[in-house]
Amino acid sequence: MFQSFSEKSNPEQGAPRLKLLRAVMKTAELDGWLVPRADVHQGEYVAPGNERLAWLTGFTGSAGFAAVTENQAGVFVDGRYRTQVRNQIDAAAYQPVDWPETKLADWLKHALPEGGRLGFDPWLHTAKEIADLSDALEGSGIAPVAHGNLVDKIWPDRPAPPTGAITTYPNALAGKTSAAKRAELAETLRKAGHRAAILTLPDSIAWLLNIRGADIPRNPVPHAFAILHDDARVEIYVHPAKLDKLPDTCTAGGVTAHPDTGFAAAVTLLLSPVRVDPASIPVAIVAALEEAAIKPSFAADPCILPKACKTGAEIAATREAHLRDGAALCEFLTWFDEQAPGTITEIDVVTEVEKARRAAGKLLDISFDTIAGSGPNGALAHYRVSEASNRTLEDGDLLVLDGGGQYLDGTTDITRTLPVGNVGDAERAAFTRVLQGMIAISRLRFPNGLAGRDIDAIARYPLWLADQDYAHGTGHGVGVYLCVHEGPQRISRASDVALHPGMILSNEPGYYREGHFGIRIENLLVVQPAPPLPGSDPADSAEGRLSFETLNFVPIDRRLIRRDMLSQGEADWLDAYHKACREKIAPHLTPAAADWLTQAAAPI
Repeated sequence: MFQSFSEKSNPEQGAPRLKLLRAVMKTAELDGWLVPRADVHQGEYVAPGNERLAWLTGFTGSAGFAAVTENQAGVFVDGRYRTQVRNQIDAAAYQPVDWPETKLADWLKHALPEGGRLGFDPWLHTAKEIADLSDALEGSGIAPVAHGNLVDKIWPDRPAPPTGAITTYPNALAGKTSAAKRAELAETLRKAGHRAAILTLPDSIAWLLNIRGADIPRNPVPHAFAILHDDARVEIYVHPAKLDKLPDTCTAGGVTAHPDTGFAAAVTLLLSPVRVDPASIPVAIVAALEEAAIKPSFAADPCILPKACKTGAEIAATREAHLRDGAALCEFLTWFDEQAPGTITEIDVVTEVEKARRAAGKLLDISFDTIAGSGPNGALAHYRVSEASNRTLEDGDLLVLDGGGQYLDGTTDITRTLPVGNVGDAERAAFTRVLQGMIAISRLRFPNGLAGRDIDAIARYPLWLADQDYAHGTGHGVGVYLCVHEGPQRISRASDVALHPGMILSNEPGYYREGHFGIRIENLLVVQPAPPLPGSDPADSAEGRLSFETLNFVPIDRRLIRRDMLSQGEADWLDAYHKACREKIAPHLTPAAADWLTQAAAPI
């Protein structure tokens, strides 16, 4: 099994570890300390040795941070994790803080004395983050102070840095050679007048060099730093243990490899100006540049947008990965429908799903720990079942099943909400509203230039009519055998990044009633040019329209749908989608699963 079910949270250790942290804060003459969920690469995913937030507080969510003072310790989380954080921290030691509604600076102004010294590790915070915090604290007398990491001082058995192997990613699947990518980005640097760009994000480096790694669970990326020069040369900096194992293709044609211990010194030898992304560059690197009189030029990581806009080869490959994954899910669902309520648990579900994905022999990892939340556990949007939380699926439950696979030709992610026995009317009505929002995004045609924030409300509209909503974004970007969460594109109120052809996004509205049930329905989509419509306005046609192509093909459970709530257009979309499921997936199924699919994907 890729997934384990051990309990990762230790809230009982929160108070004694907090006491130790406060002791070293006092020795360092600091009044406060920030504990982010971040590593030196500033990506979303971190290795075990960088799980400082979880180690200190017990909170294991994938986003959040803590702020500790002499008398207070706040754990800041967004709407996805507010129930989870209460279950995982010692309430006598830590206080959950609703973020971003409560701003860190405002909290600090009340928690720290005037003139207080707020310590932070400059390798674990971005330049933008600290600049914004400093601006917000202006006039308070509170000063952010860069300092060596205090949590590391009190973590005696902290895991060592990962040294996973780096492997070559096939050019045929990437659709473009590393040399071609480097040449294109070097031209971008020259046009902007930048002599070099510093890259810290592991997935950017993996994409640029057509390599993959094994340093982060569920994400095939290497821990590395890189410098891209304006003549297309690249210097990559990796753990010394990896240097002798690098594939020849990784260090050919203008790419040289060095130990990562030399990275900080190497940046001080660059010529000005040097491009750095304020959203991902550690403060420590900006400080090193400025001390060496090298001008940092703040601009987006040059890999981010090209990586997000997939090549034709990447899109073709990921289609194949989704057909394979869809067949596996249909095999699982055939098994699931044969189980009587009260006879299986959430762990049984996760185990059987992974077994189905493994059966084709192409699964390299799961793309994230599978979410299988039944009843009240389904109301936790990012629930992870453990031996302690494992629950038997009972009659009347809803099961939120969200998971995906890492295949060489693609990264998959799909959510289906499933009934266990006879489900109530409130659940079916809410499910139908979520489905209406998911269909609305799937059917959407929209002008070039719109961003995720411009279309997010479309998915929420059916829920809003019933005063319901969900506290997460509608969709995130997805890589191709890279990270299942990939920027810069999102379908979210917070996203101002324009959508472009080739971008892959999730479409996953939901609804969560705390203590009772959860609902989420998710497919992945790829942005495509929309074909012109007969009778469309000529000006609109000239500007162009975009639309979405659906990548996942697994039936949506018709037993949970209130047909009387669907419009004819929505019902037509659902029937066409289910017809595509039958045509695309049936050839890959066992006879029993093919029979199940015929019934599950019948017209509504």
